[in-house]
Amino acid sequence: MKVIVIGGVAGGASAAARLRRLDEKAEIILLEKGEYISYANCGLPYYIGNVIKEKDALFVQTPEAMRARFNLDVRVLNEALAIDPMAHVVRIQDHRTGHVYTETYDKLVLSPGAEPKRPPIEGLDLEGIFTLRTVPDTFRIHEYIDKHAVRNVVVIGGGFIGVEMAENLKDRGIDVALVEFTDQVVASMDADMAAFLHQHMRLKGLNLLFRTGAAGFARNADGRLQVRLTTGHTLDTDLVIFCIGIAPDSRLAKGAGLELGIGGSIKVDRHLRTSDPDIYAVGDAIQIENLVTGQPGLIPLAGPANKQGRIAAENIAGRDSVFEGVQGTAVLKVFDMTAASTGLNEKQLKRDQIPYEKTYVHPLDHAGYYPGAIQMSLKMLFDPASGRILGAQAVGVNGVEKRIDVLATAQRLGATVMDLEKLELAYAPPYSSAKDPVNMLGFTAHNIIKGDVKVFHYHDVAGLDMTEALLVDVRTPEEFALGSINEAINIPLDEIRQRIQELPKDKKIYILCQVGLRGYLAARILTQLGYGQVYNLSGGYKLYHTVVMDQSAEIPFDCFGQPVNEGEGEKLVYCPIPESSPAKAARPQRTLALDAGGLQCPGPILKLAEGIRQIEPGDRLTVAATDPGFASDVVVWCERTGHRLEDLAVKGGIYTASIIKGEEQADAPAGGGNDKSIVLFSGDLDKAIAAMIIANGAASMGRKVTIFFTFWGLNVLRRSHRVAVRKTAIEKMFGWMMPRGSRKLGLSRMNMAGLGSQMIRQVMKHKNVASLEELIETGLANGIRMVACQMSMDVMGIKPEELMPGVEIGGVATMLGAAERSDTNLFV
Repeated sequence: MKVIVIGGVAGGASAAARLRRLDEKAEIILLEKGEYISYANCGLPYYIGNVIKEKDALFVQTPEAMRARFNLDVRVLNEALAIDPMAHVVRIQDHRTGHVYTETYDKLVLSPGAEPKRPPIEGLDLEGIFTLRTVPDTFRIHEYIDKHAVRNVVVIGGGFIGVEMAENLKDRGIDVALVEFTDQVVASMDADMAAFLHQHMRLKGLNLLFRTGAAGFARNADGRLQVRLTTGHTLDTDLVIFCIGIAPDSRLAKGAGLELGIGGSIKVDRHLRTSDPDIYAVGDAIQIENLVTGQPGLIPLAGPANKQGRIAAENIAGRDSVFEGVQGTAVLKVFDMTAASTGLNEKQLKRDQIPYEKTYVHPLDHAGYYPGAIQMSLKMLFDPASGRILGAQAVGVNGVEKRIDVLATAQRLGATVMDLEKLELAYAPPYSSAKDPVNMLGFTAHNIIKGDVKVFHYHDVAGLDMTEALLVDVRTPEEFALGSINEAINIPLDEIRQRIQELPKDKKIYILCQVGLRGYLAARILTQLGYGQVYNLSGGYKLYHTVVMDQSAEIPFDCFGQPVNEGEGEKLVYCPIPESSPAKAARPQRTLALDAGGLQCPGPILKLAEGIRQIEPGDRLTVAATDPGFASDVVVWCERTGHRLEDLAVKGGIYTASIIKGEEQADAPAGGGNDKSIVLFSGDLDKAIAAMIIANGAASMGRKVTIFFTFWGLNVLRRSHRVAVRKTAIEKMFGWMMPRGSRKLGLSRMNMAGLGSQMIRQVMKHKNVASLEELIETGLANGIRMVACQMSMDVMGIKPEELMPGVEIGGVATMLGAAERSDTNLFV
């Protein structure tokens, strides 16, 4: 049997190698019009970015190695010009000599691949404008950058190759503008998940220009390339790389009269046979069947191409092998982040009118108590009737591809979201949590299917009728102060039972928290208390804020890479300050660096506030944190405290903020100030923690805080050891019955003879949340004024010697004086 394989790389080279393993006697000819038969197509941007240093590393197999190992007749620089199916003849040209000749075949495998799209745009053939598809393309771009000392590049297209090119060029120190005609990068992701990537890319200094494309190219007066955009703007640049997608190369198939499919692709059956039974086709040129929908499509990926080559070879060798379709599992490195997806996205489900529901989770990549845990975000789409998995997407720093691989496997094997709950996945603190993120997707999706919780999504918020609804934020007051959805009221989860009268039963209650968990707990409480219309924000405020921030982040620009800051409010856009600007003229005299890694909100902000107090106005403070929320929190904190955010960047999942301390703010006059006062009446551990978190959060923003401890709240201030003082019998009785110090406090609910307080302290420790004692110590260091009520001390028999150091003793006038200087007064 004589077999000719036209085209190498993933599909063709795999077919030839597999066929040899199945048939040692077959004559196999591999034709490749280029110089390279098997190369790392996906590694090309990394060679341009100097990540891959050596050219030879790009080549998976050389012609010589293929000949020696597989006994193949490998002919590089030999292009198939035409196929005669009736005569079983291929006409070929040897580009080294120009000689044209023919070869007969018994079976033929087409693996022509795809060609970069090149629209008919004026100036596209100017020097300095490239497409990237092959090894020679890569070498030309690399050489041009080195030869011309390129400083600016415009990348047209935000797909996989475009994003990888932008990243690698930026890592080489080149300014990059990424131009994308749609409203997001990476079309296989939905816009909500792509928003996390946009945020990260902007932090890395990329200039993202959405909803615009290239309308033409020219040379400016300085001889530089000028890109004319469809919006009317122009960009002056040194280099342009066109990455707007690829189209199947089906010229040979069309010339041979083979049946074509969508987009001019080669139509094949499940055995990868074309309309001619002796001609097979594989790779980027063929029309595939979508595994999820069963509909035809185009999904050019290296993994499926390799499998197609193997299956085509098996069928040629007489085996019955079927290609079952492509689900489109893909992964992409975006600077320090990873983005991965499998199956259908939301855009495709809407287009095909397939019923679906969705769920979001934001878990840590491994156990929170093990150092270095970083949050990731996952989205899953599923059939609300059957629970069938329709698609999934994930973004994060570590462990993203692992979770998508699990979901892709489950989807291919026909698993449902209920099956995800049961998966037993590898667990150890450095690698995951006992409830893996994949399990969490199963739990949340099944809760929706069972009706345990009703959900609403970030895009539903704008359409809420607030005359018939109530939006309730169940996060802590300190979290709420850093930002929430307009018109939301704040009732922390732990107070919701006590404040139930504030929630009318005749209105729809829409609940939100940071990531969705506390909102779910609140929804369950209300549902079981008779509230019939309760909805939880899926993905929480984290997702809502990221998407809204992304939508407002596009800003005008006056020249290449220099966005114009119009003071439009909160935008997470990294824009380096030019060296010549007045803001950098006077260099800070001192720099203090702080590490807030592993701390969760509000830990990094408290650490920041502590550091600010240690330096003088004009000095610089740098804070490194692993909590993704820190990136937006620090922006708000600086705006509200008068300090200047000089720089905000992320690398390896570490968010680093550089802040220049501002001048001390003048004290506000009495009655018109922004001080905070808290009356702590309760002696419950959970309420004391809440009060101290609020107080420290306010102090971190530069507010003066007074806490007035009265009655049972005095026990928070008692020393933990016995102090020898004179007391009456009644006073001794009080002292014996009351908890001695903060470590003896019980919970207001579920105390269980002290077991509950031990449990919550252990959870707080594992979650890197400061203990009550640490919060008190931090509060005193932050200048929080702690006042013990003299009258309550007299009634309860508590002596000044029993109180911890740093506590004042005062009366009701002290409390009222602090209250009059405050804009917020809390009774806990």
